[in-house]
Amino acid sequence: MKSSNVGNLLGAVVAVLLLLVALNSVVIINPGEAGVLSILGKSQDNPLLEGLHLKPPFISQVDVYDVTVQKFEVPAQSATKDLQDLTARFAINFRLDPNRVVEIRRTQGSLANIVAKIIAPQTQESFKVAAARRTAEESITQREELKKDFDMSLQSRLEKYGIIVLDTSVVDLNFTPEFAKAVEEKQIAEQQAQRAVYIAQAAEQEAQAEINRAKGKAEAQRLLAETLKAQGGELVLQKEAIEAWKSGGAQMPQVLVLTGANNPGVPFLFNLKDWTNKGSS
Repeated sequence: MKSSNVGNLLGAVVAVLLLLVALNSVVIINPGEAGVLSILGKSQDNPLLEGLHLKPPFISQVDVYDVTVQKFEVPAQSATKDLQDLTARFAINFRLDPNRVVEIRRTQGSLANIVAKIIAPQTQESFKVAAARRTAEESITQREELKKDFDMSLQSRLEKYGIIVLDTSVVDLNFTPEFAKAVEEKQIAEQQAQRAVYIAQAAEQEAQAEINRAKGKAEAQRLLAETLKAQGGELVLQKEAIEAWKSGGAQMPQVLVLTGANNPGVPFLFNLKDWTNKGSS
């Protein structure tokens, strides 16, 4: 009875040991992950991609890396071409190359180390390259071109470390308060200059309008003079109007327009009211 109990106990212990061995002999790599197998502390050359993998029990371990898209915000500072201080913050979207996780494990270790030791300093250097090609004002007006230069530099730098840059965005871009004030003052001056140009153009247009009106008046006077001249110096008022005045059927005109005999074609005004009063007196 006792020997039977001992046998059962041994059998249970063996089963547990076999189960532990079995559990420590396999590893499952999920989608979006890649693993690095280390045996007795030495990493193996081939990465473990998604799926089921065998490994030596008890003497090995697997470091699993997330190879999906990661996002980190990284600050950067640089000087522009005209020596203005420029600070920025970039959002970097990247992922690790699953086929190079063994290299990454050997050289960098954890993801935190990758961000601190690789991505952050390379972001800084790439920003210096892009900012140094432009003045501070061009960094504002050519922001998209600055970002393109930054992206190209960062991608080429991080690719060497097995880091694939998917996208970047400029979260913040700031200058010194002194430069910001100078830009504001320049914009105000440009607006005032544009307003002065507008006022000058309006005055010029008004002056031209006055000239056109004066020309119109002169042309009207010329046409009137030609009309009077064509009538041979006769009274502009027609005979019917004069007859109507004489008969009392119409209001007496106050002024007649005449042309002088000595100056044909040049009109002058004749006040009939004054003439009538003189005649009656």
